[in-house]
Amino acid sequence: MTAHTMALLVGDLVVIAVSARLLGLLAQRLGQPAVIGEILGGILFGPTLFHGAVTHALFPVAVQPTLTNLANIGIAVFMFFVGLELDHSMLRGQGRIATSVALGSTLVPFGLGVLLAWHLLGHHPSSRPTAFVLFFGTAMAVTAFPVLARILTGRNLLRTPIGALSVTSASLADILAWTLLAVVTALAGHNAGLWQLLLIVPFAAVLLLVVGPLLTRLAAHGDGDRAPGPLLTGRFGALVAVLAGAAGLWVCAEATQWMGLHLIFGAFLFGVAVPRTRGPLAERVLPWVHRINGWLLLPIFFMIAGIKVDLSKVDGTALGELALILLVAVGGKGIGAFAGARLNGARTRHSVVLAILANTRGLTELIVLVVGLQLHLLDTPLYSLMVVMALVTTTMTGILLSIVYPESRARADLAPRIADPRPEAVP
Repeated sequence: MTAHTMALLVGDLVVIAVSARLLGLLAQRLGQPAVIGEILGGILFGPTLFHGAVTHALFPVAVQPTLTNLANIGIAVFMFFVGLELDHSMLRGQGRIATSVALGSTLVPFGLGVLLAWHLLGHHPSSRPTAFVLFFGTAMAVTAFPVLARILTGRNLLRTPIGALSVTSASLADILAWTLLAVVTALAGHNAGLWQLLLIVPFAAVLLLVVGPLLTRLAAHGDGDRAPGPLLTGRFGALVAVLAGAAGLWVCAEATQWMGLHLIFGAFLFGVAVPRTRGPLAERVLPWVHRINGWLLLPIFFMIAGIKVDLSKVDGTALGELALILLVAVGGKGIGAFAGARLNGARTRHSVVLAILANTRGLTELIVLVVGLQLHLLDTPLYSLMVVMALVTTTMTGILLSIVYPESRARADLAPRIADPRPEAVP
């Protein structure tokens, strides 16, 4: 890399970090998740405006491979934290309603997405129609569990019955969606044989049943009555923890990529394997890693994803496709979650809240779409429309939630159950 290219790269990193921070804060001031502003920032630097002149000036071809590698690190770390934040305890004791909401909010949009995909094949032909159809259905079924949790936290709903149920359902839906995406990625892959793909089962078992308990014992040792060794204390211990975590994350990401899946699956599984109970050292290190990733690496991902969005050639046909995509995305998620809740006795208002929250897509959807673009399952026009769908559905969550479930109603509605014992009762 030449000195000129290095200077361009450093300048790009500064532009990306500053613009993402400012636009994220602006989105939060408007009552939206910061991810909305950060994704919009990527689109604004893309070819949608000024015919790509901004993109060519700020992000020439020479620096794009390095930015792409940094973006891959960013989404790997993000997926690690998605797995880490998947609270196992919330997946137990919730009964049939959480499972029913998760299945409804995943399978209904998946089915409707598959039907829409067959229609879209006429304007977006694919050499692998089966993989395209299954991928499109999966993209419709995604819920952004981390973004949803942050929306609930910002509205003080996370610890309420409706908040706990929505997070639990989203956790189950996430597992279903990532499983579907893993199957589609395997179908669309070219470089792996069947025996490599089958290795994902023992690999996941070793991570969850062997590595996870081992890490739990190590964490307990460092947190017990006996003083931890020098490797587990002080700044040197923090450095060891970061390097060990980075090595584990890299090995898992590379392993799943070698098996024919995307690197995000290995990162996610490694996050799930890390113990929920962590010592003081991990509690100091993990927030620091999370902040660095959120301030720099993830914005690079937004930028790389945004400069691939081109809305400059949107015509009447594209607008019609966007309307169908939004109808299926919003309707499929909403109907599935609402029906799953009502069939298990949830009150109407709470069922509507669950349907609204299930439509949160955010960054998770963007990661799925980038995977589809990398696998050549989506062309640029359809990818661009799907990014717009992700923005619209995530933006509408906060707006609709304020109307249907304002804070005054939420504060008064802290009953220990959301199911109405009287079938004839109304909200």
